[in-house]
Amino acid sequence: MDFTRRLVMKGAAVAAASFTTETACTAAPVPASAGERTVQDIASDEAFWRPIVAQYDVTPDVVNFENGYWGLMAKPVLEAFVRNTEKVNRHNSWYARRDYYSDIQPIHARIADFLGAGQDEIVFTRNATESLQGLVGGYNRLKPGDAVMYSDLDYDSIQTAMDTKAEGEGASVVRIAIPEPVTFDGLIDTYRQALEANPNVRLLLLTHISHRTGLMIPVREIVKMARGFNVDCIVDAAHSWGQIDFRVEDLGADFIGFNLHKWIGAPIGAGLMYIRRDRLTDISPDISERPEGVGMIYHRIHTGTTNFATFLTLKDALDFHELVGPARKAARVAYLRDLWAEEMRDDDRIEILTPPDRRLHAAITSFRFRDVTSVEDNKAIVKALVDKHRIFTVHRDGVANGACVRVTPTLYNTPDQAFQLVRALHSLLAEF
Repeated sequence: MDFTRRLVMKGAAVAAASFTTETACTAAPVPASAGERTVQDIASDEAFWRPIVAQYDVTPDVVNFENGYWGLMAKPVLEAFVRNTEKVNRHNSWYARRDYYSDIQPIHARIADFLGAGQDEIVFTRNATESLQGLVGGYNRLKPGDAVMYSDLDYDSIQTAMDTKAEGEGASVVRIAIPEPVTFDGLIDTYRQALEANPNVRLLLLTHISHRTGLMIPVREIVKMARGFNVDCIVDAAHSWGQIDFRVEDLGADFIGFNLHKWIGAPIGAGLMYIRRDRLTDISPDISERPEGVGMIYHRIHTGTTNFATFLTLKDALDFHELVGPARKAARVAYLRDLWAEEMRDDDRIEILTPPDRRLHAAITSFRFRDVTSVEDNKAIVKALVDKHRIFTVHRDGVANGACVRVTPTLYNTPDQAFQLVRALHSLLAEF
């Protein structure tokens, strides 16, 4: 069966489901209880997702498959953010200096509980980058002759932070490339072999879900293995929390940086730093802080004045996230990814840069037209998708095997849009 016929059949099935359940749709922010159905069953139920999609005010100008930059706030979250902004603006320092702390404390406690962390193990930041800069910069166990390690799929600015840290401590830098394609066990072997070959490594950066390709690595297994080599791991979870459903113990890591404005759906400017309680002394206080003794985790970051309304709105973002259901959300965005990525996988003219193994991907997946590896050519593909098909994506560089194009569906995207991307890719493959 050719791809066009398969898409027609899939589209017909979706349309039929929509037609027969139209009268069940209401203005409620999320559907009624999903009952005993599995999250995989719900992931493809358009009647379930239609009222959720309706909670997002999305531009009609393009099909936006570039949702990795940050996440749209759902309507109730946006409304709360506007209310909180008006409140803070109206009451100004009279509120901030008198009442903000008592308002933010229960939100902080709830986030900690939802993540499975102690309240003394997390501190709010403005983004995961700031969290990770604090962790890398504050890590105090390196000594001359040691080494740090990271891969080609790690985030640019944190690679640079690792370089800078190594230079300052008289350490060396080990850079590794993640194989393409790769398996679950192959990823663990890649890191094991690199650590065996570089016994002086003491600090390893791990990106849970890569912003470049979407590859999701087995963090827990690698962290456990690294401990056997006397190596500490700093985990970049900027893209993972909310895109997949997990708690901090599932990663097994001592030092983690998170975003809240990507997949949790909070306003821009919200992240957090996690330090396991018994490892606090291994991260020095921020250069702007001089606590007595060890101090607290909040001494490890100093952001100055932040957006009070952003952090007050975390409650509403978490409300909506939990109402949708973290496991259902993760299954839905992975389902939308599968509709285009697995449809295209059998085409020899294109490389899908995350494996079909659900343990190794979530929503984000990048592609590369075979032998089309330059940044310029991948920018041209992004431009052609917009100009000819009104589909917005983004190119990514820094991958050892060449540049690529990243596709990131989210809750407001639909199967029809995934099918539209497949048709567009088939059209462009004939041109490149």
